[in-house]
Amino acid sequence: MQAQMLAGMTQFFVQFVGNQTAVDTGARPRLEAVYEIFRRMIPKDFSGTIDPMITKEWIKSIEVIFAFMELQDTDRARCATFLSTGDARLWWESASMSVNLQTLTYNGFKEVFYSEYFTEEGDSSVADFVREFDKGCHFVPLMANDAREKMSNFMDGLRLILRRDVRVAGPMTYAVAVSRILATEQD
Repeated sequence: MQAQMLAGMTQFFVQFVGNQTAVDTGARPRLEAVYEIFRRMIPKDFSGTIDPMITKEWIKSIEVIFAFMELQDTDRARCATFLSTGDARLWWESASMSVNLQTLTYNGFKEVFYSEYFTEEGDSSVADFVREFDKGCHFVPLMANDAREKMSNFMDGLRLILRRDVRVAGPMTYAVAVSRILATEQD
């Protein structure tokens, strides 16, 4: 593993020297070059899990690479999203509709990511409902691509008492509704 990481770092330095002219002139290396270098560092993919220790370890492992490469904040967010596979990819496809991908920072990505993969009291029935709802939206393009339709279907699927509490808060977006419902259940 260390030999692979060392080989990746060596390749990074070779690539870095090749891009130094672009950096010296103020031009930014191509996004593809940044991603190619990042992938050579052999980051772990993330397929989703309910184990918070695995999730935290994944975040820490990619942040080590980000720090080493001195990536810009938006490049960090892009690279992190490219590593999602399986259930995490389905979740991100849905979650990405509630953020501006052009201006998404790494901290913004982590905020959305943490709201999905961490809860205060471990997984809850509402957190499970949200996770399953997001997975299901992937297979219903009308709902996945229409924010109003998604919000309406989400609200209709909630237990009556939770639906009332969320409606009173008047959420304007699906992300806000999810945040509110998780806080309501916790209360």
